[in-house]
Amino acid sequence: MKIGILAVQGDFEAHAAMLRSLGAETVEVRAVADLESCDGLILPGGESTTQLQFLQEEGLYDAIRKFAADGRAIFGTCAGAILLATEVKNPPQSSLGLMDMTVLRNAYGRQLASDVFFGPSKLKSEPMEMVFIRGPIIERAGNSLEILAEYAGKPVLVQKGNLLAATFHPELTADSTVHEHFLQIVAKRVMRQAEV
Repeated sequence: MKIGILAVQGDFEAHAAMLRSLGAETVEVRAVADLESCDGLILPGGESTTQLQFLQEEGLYDAIRKFAADGRAIFGTCAGAILLATEVKNPPQSSLGLMDMTVLRNAYGRQLASDVFFGPSKLKSEPMEMVFIRGPIIERAGNSLEILAEYAGKPVLVQKGNLLAATFHPELTADSTVHEHFLQIVAKRVMRQAEV
């Protein structure tokens, strides 16, 4: 499996290291051509308005929407989750609009990468490690979304089919659970394609 990682800002190298430790090949995505051979895509943290502008200027905005429509997996973390949402507040901004949720930007404040929190999830029996860095809050999760993890009573990891969004940074923890789950989503599509 080859996983593309939007390499504009944010800790895309930490995502790459986590994925490589799980046996996946990674490629840095900065142009539409970089995306074409990928089985999955990660939209990492950073500043969502800057990333959105980059996607629009480089033609990646439409390419990513097509990528999702083709059934290929996308995982957005922090700013990436903002980009996947249908509605963004604080302040309002455009997005890819792929997941039916309302997110409130910068809602978790200025925690540091060394601040690790724990919350319940459907992916493992013990609490999941979570690092929030000015992370968004999912204020509303539509009925089409499955809530996979929560923190302080709010959804922080949600899925809709081939789309996954986390308001925290799983790449900054020692816990590979979320990335493993994402690779399972990717693998299902790869196996279906191989059967065709």
